[in-house]
Amino acid sequence: MPITNTDAVLWYNVGVFGEAGYAVPNWSNDVGSLNPQVLDWVELVGRNLFHIMHHEDADLRIPPSINTCKRVHKLYLRAANVLAGRAVPSGVDNMEVTHARPAGEVFRVYPVPYFKVRNPFLRRWAGLILVSLSEAMQHTENRKEMEISTAFAGTVGQYVKRVYTNMAIELFGKTREAAIADGFALTDADLAAYNPSAFFTATEMVDTVPRLDRVFTEDRLEVLAEGIPVTELPADISPWPTNLTNFYSGIRSDGVMPGTTNAGGASTAAPIIPPAP
Repeated sequence: MPITNTDAVLWYNVGVFGEAGYAVPNWSNDVGSLNPQVLDWVELVGRNLFHIMHHEDADLRIPPSINTCKRVHKLYLRAANVLAGRAVPSGVDNMEVTHARPAGEVFRVYPVPYFKVRNPFLRRWAGLILVSLSEAMQHTENRKEMEISTAFAGTVGQYVKRVYTNMAIELFGKTREAAIADGFALTDADLAAYNPSAFFTATEMVDTVPRLDRVFTEDRLEVLAEGIPVTELPADISPWPTNLTNFYSGIRSDGVMPGTTNAGGASTAAPIIPPAP
């Protein structure tokens, strides 16, 4: 079982999927949960992200199609309903078990194209959703047996809301004030009027044909689509191989980053990424 020493989104470096830049959320050393609500969130959002990121839009630099926008729209509404319906405020008693307890489960992840995704919107949105999943998998409330709090909902839900806000402003021309308002949602009329050419430059509306040898069939994706328990992932799973330490040591006058030197003064360790709150 892999044990990570970073909180960065992880590179699913397995065969052709590694070459294609697939990624999974980072569970750190928290491989499972006692909380069925957290497990539901990781499953729901992970599966939806998997299908969104395997759409043809991910391979194109032009604005996403209305198909993808509708999927993001529905995911946001569904995710918001789940959190609103299940999160318990601080002043409300939590439901507690008397005898039986939920059986703990290992998290399942759904590897998605990420690091080499050509579409800037989908890559940015996927990054936010992967962080939301990582936050959920590492959250303290995995020890709680029945409930999630509004604090948990705010922590994991903020990333999905940011995706939706970004889509509403940049692709549908909504003002920031409207898009961040509580209860905001795109209407059927908004979706029907989708016209990215009204906001994008002519350069952004055209693209070259991407490589076609990484378009995987449904059968090839079958194992990934079923979800992979984190305990069955490769032992050497790691972040995307961008070594900032070596880069900085070669160009910065201060040379070595604090706390990352060996006996000869050379930099040896990767930068330390702050843990999730």
